[in-house]
Formats: sequence, structure tokens, C-alpha cells
Amino acid sequence: MAPPRDHLLARSPLAQRASAFLGRAWARGWLPAPDLDPDALWALAAKPHGARAEAAEQGGRSAEDVADFRVRLERLCAALQAEADLNPLGRAMAWGQLSRVVKNRLALGALWQARPELRDTRLAPPIIVVGHMRSGTTRIHQLLAADPAHAHTRYCDAYHPVPAPLGLNRVKAALELALLGWLNPWMQTIHPMEASAVEEELAWISAALHHSIYESQWHIPAYSAWSEGRDPAPIYREFLRILKTDAATRGLAERPRVLKVPAFAEDLATLLALFPDARLVIAERDHAAVLRSAVSLAANQMALQSDSCDLAKIEARWRHKIALREARMAAALAGWQGPVARLAFDALEADWEGAIRRCYAELGLALTPEALAAMRKVMAASADGHHHAHAAQLARFAGA
Repeated sequence: MAPPRDHLLARSPLAQRASAFLGRAWARGWLPAPDLDPDALWALAAKPHGARAEAAEQGGRSAEDVADFRVRLERLCAALQAEADLNPLGRAMAWGQLSRVVKNRLALGALWQARPELRDTRLAPPIIVVGHMRSGTTRIHQLLAADPAHAHTRYCDAYHPVPAPLGLNRVKAALELALLGWLNPWMQTIHPMEASAVEEELAWISAALHHSIYESQWHIPAYSAWSEGRDPAPIYREFLRILKTDAATRGLAERPRVLKVPAFAEDLATLLALFPDARLVIAERDHAAVLRSAVSLAANQMALQSDSCDLAKIEARWRHKIALREARMAAALAGWQGPVARLAFDALEADWEGAIRRCYAELGLALTPEALAAMRKVMAASADGHHHAHAAQLARFAGA
């Protein structure tokens, strides 16, 4: 018999206590309640820039890109207020994420004003991993990123894209991950994260307010539907500027970057227009398995931030996402003439070395002994324990 589906909506006791404390603190005036008004978020982020804030907002961006971000912020904040039904912890987390997005946007704009050459960095053709969330994209990404001939993004640079001296971004990222682990220990069991480890670029499209990261943790159907129907080009132009900045400041521009975000499947045509010389790796997995895992992940994040999660609505959203991404990915690939490798989830599970050898051959890449040795270390370190810990953590939440 299948376990009760309510266990997907369980929260850790620590998160429950943190949310209750925040609610009391705001009600009694001990702490100011977070303001999710877009103007308030802008005002807070603009303070360090003073009179130069407007110039930092432009930051070498087109008028279309500036306007797109503004309207996205307004609509996302409105959806949070009207639809998300956030609990106090969720409201604090939403404010933290959005305030950081606006702060980083102004800081990056100021950087690009001072160093416009960063936006013109020439990049080696990337290797782009495309596939649904929970379809094996993370494993493929980590294996390809282990190859010393390739470049990859680190967690600390994904979530703190403004370059900082003395490794401060790694320190910030480590502290944030420690807090996240305290509030939601389950997340590390299904998607382990470390400050300096390989990380996808989800945060870079989220920096331009792509809906994907937000709809996986908040019930915001109005924003999701609106954003899905909107041209994503401004988002990916910002993504490209951040990618070029990261490559230039870390000295990685001449090595192929291994890129991976599940939302790439949704916007593949736009992405390929920016990278016409890319190599593609398509991750494939049974859609029923993808749906189960995606719903589990999204439900856990939503339950942390809202006391009124509806599992049926979460499942409906992810059925829609799978169908939408399949259709858009197929349309983009129909006209694609570049190198493509397809890796099935089950084939990776059964014989990852054989699957990777086929992948390299189909992409026209050389799989060196050094690369293979590095990949074996990744696989040895990853272990199946994460999957067992995932199940155990859910059981503990359900019994809390």
C-alpha cells in the first residue's frame, strides 16, 4: 500500500517554532514585519547607491530589460499577497529572497557600469544539460562538470553573483546553507548543496524573476501563467551577462561551461538563440517518476512556507509543467542542427560509465583518463545514502 500523501506536507518542528516565533515578534512589535511591496524592496536596495541607484538599475541593460524586471517584480509581489497564503516563516523567506534579488540587480548594474568589458566576455561554446526536474540532470551535470576540461558554476557564485574579495561569497553561502539545513534538513537529502560545490544556474534566471524557482515554493498560479506566456528573452540576456561576468572574474571563459537548469526545457528556443554553438545533453526519465519526485520536492518547500498547501493543486501544476516543457523542448529541438546526446535515467543508474562514454562520443568530445577518474570520485562520493536519508527524513516529518 502506498504511504499517505499527507506526509509530503509535513514540516520540521524547528520550522514550525521559527514561524510561530516570527508571528509573535511581529504582532508584539519586537521586530518589523517584512514589507513585500515592490517600492519598499527597491527603496531598501537603493540606499547604498544613493543618487546613483537609477544608473545602477540601467547598468548597460536595455530599456526593455529594465521594464521587464519592474513589471515582473510588481506582479510577483501581487501574487504573493493574493495567492500564496504565506505563514510568518514564508513571508520572511520571500522577503529575504526578493530583497536579495533587487540588491544584486543594482550591484551588478553598478559593476557593469564600472567594468563594461565584463558584458563583452567571449565564451567557449557551452554544454547544456536539458531535462525535467528529477530526471537525472543533476547527476549528468556533476559528472560533466568533473571533467577538468570543463568549467562549472559554484553554489556561492550562483546565489551571490556579485564578485567579492577574500572568499566572502563562500562564507555567506555556507552560513545560508547552515540556516536552510536547520529549517529544512530534508532538502539536503534530496539535493545536497555546499558553498563551493557544483551548482546549477537556477539562481541566475531567478535573478531576473523567472517563475521557476518561485512556483516551486509558493502557490502563485497567476504569476506562473503570466510569466509562462511572456517572452523570456530579457531573463536570458541577464543570465548571459551574469555568466560572462562569472567566467571573466574566475578565469573560465576559455573552457566550455556545463550549464543546467530544468527550466531550460521550457525556454530552450530562447536559450539556443543565445548559444547557437552549444552542445546539448537531454536527460530522459519516465514522466510518472518525474511527477512523483517533483511533487514531493515542491510540496516540502511549500509546506515550509504556507500552512494551507493543497497537494492536488501542486500535482496539477507539475503535470502542467511537464507537458509544457515537453512541448516546448520538442519544438526547439525540431530545428536544431547542433550536437545532441540523450541519456536515460535508467541507463545512468545501470551503467553510468557506459552512458557517459556514449554521451561524449555523440557530442564529439574526448573522454580523457583524467576526466573519467574525476567522475569516478564524484560517483563514489555521491552514494545512495542520500536517497535513503530522503525517505527517512520524510518519515520523521510525518511523525513530528
